[in-house]
Amino acid sequence: MKKNLLIGVSAFVLGAAATAYLNQTAAAAGASGAESYRVLELFGDVVQAVEENYVSEVQPRKLIESALDGMLTSLDPHSDYLTPEALNDMRDQTRGEYGGLGLEISSEDGVVKVISPMDGTPAFRAGIKPGDYITAVNGQSVIGMSVSEAVKLMRGPPGEPVTISIAREKTDPFDVKIVREVIKTRSALARMEGDYGYLRVSAFNEKTTEEARTAFEDLKARNPAMKGLILDLRSNPGGLLDQAVGISDLFLENGEIVSQRGRNPRDIGRYNARAGDITGGLPIVVLINTGSASAAEIVAGALQDRKRAELVGLTSFGKGSVQTLIPLRGGADGAIKLTTARYYTPSGRSIQKTGIAPDLEVAQSREEAQAIANRAFQFSEAALRNALTADEGKSRAAPHEPAEAPPADFNSRTGDFQLNRAKDVLRYGSVAATPKLPKPTARMAEVVGARSSPPKAPEGAPKPAPNEP
Repeated sequence: MKKNLLIGVSAFVLGAAATAYLNQTAAAAGASGAESYRVLELFGDVVQAVEENYVSEVQPRKLIESALDGMLTSLDPHSDYLTPEALNDMRDQTRGEYGGLGLEISSEDGVVKVISPMDGTPAFRAGIKPGDYITAVNGQSVIGMSVSEAVKLMRGPPGEPVTISIAREKTDPFDVKIVREVIKTRSALARMEGDYGYLRVSAFNEKTTEEARTAFEDLKARNPAMKGLILDLRSNPGGLLDQAVGISDLFLENGEIVSQRGRNPRDIGRYNARAGDITGGLPIVVLINTGSASAAEIVAGALQDRKRAELVGLTSFGKGSVQTLIPLRGGADGAIKLTTARYYTPSGRSIQKTGIAPDLEVAQSREEAQAIANRAFQFSEAALRNALTADEGKSRAAPHEPAEAPPADFNSRTGDFQLNRAKDVLRYGSVAATPKLPKPTARMAEVVGARSSPPKAPEGAPKPAPNEP
């Protein structure tokens, strides 16, 4: 009886809070307010029925948390409910230090998907790749788990091994044993590449702008004859908006960096650069790929629109939305991570689903060129089931042959073809002036249709992998 009373009280409190809110908005909401109240009553009825009749005893709090998470993730892939533990984990990550493997992950149709391993972390050294699916952690299936639940399994005391099961396209499922470390994510590193500075920014946490400024200034002091800069944002999963603004501001003298617009047309926030380009006007090339997302896309879009840099690589991920963290009872009950706005580049572009297109499209390997020719949506925001709609009906580029790919004798395991082409652009002064290479011979996937037998492959054509069109 006591158990039923507790869940009944939970349902009543929820209903009472909803009633107070709905009474304030009843005049404006009309029938929709009454419908919302009816559905909230339905929710209370379902919780009570589960509590009373489910085959095993359930934890009321877990039921409610799962319902909250399901409600928010149904809106779009980036909204969700964070438990108090998950909220603390997120704070640790944005501070740039925590115990774990060094993975940025998301959930796609109930499956945990790797956005990117962080540079220099155990996951990076173990060879985990963007687009990999994690199916189990230490033998426990994570299929159907929320991101926060999966993260909880992977994080823990440094020094302990964790075995994760990986599903990767064209590869049999396999296990990887990784030892946890204290992840002190140094998000910016710099070095020289011949006559040009190279600044790698791998994430956007609370220290990124400061680390990038220090790394570049130290490099420039040691190499005063530096002729240009390559800013590498490849496989950067994003992070904090203010740090994206800060990184962009390092290279701009003035003007808009990014704007964000919410549901109300008048709800517009603009972020502008302040005077002071730390490079002193050196030419810049930005490297991007399909793993460059969110804050990385803000930087790439700002520098491209403001004609401050040219972009080399592949079209970016296409996450053009802004999430706001709303603590519940000061964080004691966790928080809501809610999509509240879209962001726009200085020229007014929303890149939601479409991504930022490079000025010079370059595949990193011949295999990557073939994958783009077959499936342009293989790893992007557009591939997520309930992603926000693209702005003004725009769509991501269809499968196509990339403009450039390494020649047959180029070793993609030891060389960096995209980086080489970025140096070429700096050497020749612009993408337009850089001699173009022959297009790769990637074979476009065909739609066969209703045929009695597939067409015969041309002589010498590569054979498709099993289970592929």
